[in-house]
Amino acid sequence: MEDYSHITDHELLERYYENHENRYMGALLERYTLLLFGVCMKYLKNEEEARDAVQQVFVKVITELKKYRVAYFKSWIYMVARNYCLMKLRQNGNRTLEIDERRIPEEEYRQNVLVEKEILLEAMNASLPELSPEQELCVTLFYLENKSYQEIVEKTGFTIMQVKSHIQNGKRNLRILMDRKLNLMHKNEK
Repeated sequence: MEDYSHITDHELLERYYENHENRYMGALLERYTLLLFGVCMKYLKNEEEARDAVQQVFVKVITELKKYRVAYFKSWIYMVARNYCLMKLRQNGNRTLEIDERRIPEEEYRQNVLVEKEILLEAMNASLPELSPEQELCVTLFYLENKSYQEIVEKTGFTIMQVKSHIQNGKRNLRILMDRKLNLMHKNEK
């Protein structure tokens, strides 16, 4: 098998979209087999069921990628796996979703947490430019650059009340925009 380790997920996905060669999809799925297994173990708590779930997720991924384009493969495949497991638990009548992190190897658990953070960061980065310029500036300075209200006043020329208003409204609007993007991502992968 060819070595694709030097090629990004995005490049592999684009190559797959261009010519639908399974080798590109195979390379992508191989990269995330352990992550998917960790996600499935986290929810299903059974090694055999988790292995079966990973295979089902692979089938779903291949089917769904023929229907539409995915921008962030790692985040998307993580959500596909998580939602598949939740659906399986509901089908089995397991309404209580107690997750025992001790049953997952620490490295896989850490990887899952990182992917969840990555999903949120992607949604935030895509949503920030949709705020008004004043809100985007104040939210960025306050939350991402850790500037105080006074530092923002000095940097922007806004009054203290304007800064507080832009931050408060920007934070609320950012949450709404992010929720829409996350819901859309969730809806697209069903």
